[in-house]
Amino acid sequence: MMKSAAILALAGSAAAFAPTQQAARMSTSMDATAAQKDFFGLKENVDFSKELGVQAPLGLWDPLGLLKECEDYESFNDLREKEIKHGRVAMLAVVGYLTTAAGIRFPGAEDIPAGMASWGALLETKDGMNVLYQMGMFFVAAEIANREAPWTGVTAEFPGDYRNGKLDFGWDNFSDETKMKKRAIELNNGRAAMMGIWGLVIHEMMGVSILPGGLLPGH
Repeated sequence: MMKSAAILALAGSAAAFAPTQQAARMSTSMDATAAQKDFFGLKENVDFSKELGVQAPLGLWDPLGLLKECEDYESFNDLREKEIKHGRVAMLAVVGYLTTAAGIRFPGAEDIPAGMASWGALLETKDGMNVLYQMGMFFVAAEIANREAPWTGVTAEFPGDYRNGKLDFGWDNFSDETKMKKRAIELNNGRAAMMGIWGLVIHEMMGVSILPGGLLPGH
């Protein structure tokens, strides 16, 4: 049973990381059917079935019924911004988890275990507490910085656009099609990472390794 679940999880992750073929809108083949609109309780005056992220194999997928509360695109964009934010945090979490699991440490942190056991280890020493304080300050600074800054006179191009006229890396030189493709890639990778970090943590707590070589952080 556990092996079957792992196979299904890997298949889902592979689908999430697969390149998207959509442009600014999905094709009409992915439109919500009348049954989907009724089941998910979608409003008649808005159609979210053609938004970025609605793609194969699931199409429109809202098992928690969050779209029922969306009266307009402003509320939808608020949910999308939260999804992107959680996805970005999850991608960093997966990278950090796998990096420490591989034995890579900052100087002076060689004795800190990998996985969830690291939290307890940090709480046991003064240096560890200093690390936690620094992490807390970083989270506060990141929360302040990673948001639209209307006082700069720059309007966000899309939900999750926090460049504020400062960071670009060539984004404005991309075509509209390329921009949509890259946004879809980030969205899919974020979704996969949210599932991935929970999978890593849960398997660690279960004492079952899903990493190469049977590696099990924290054990």
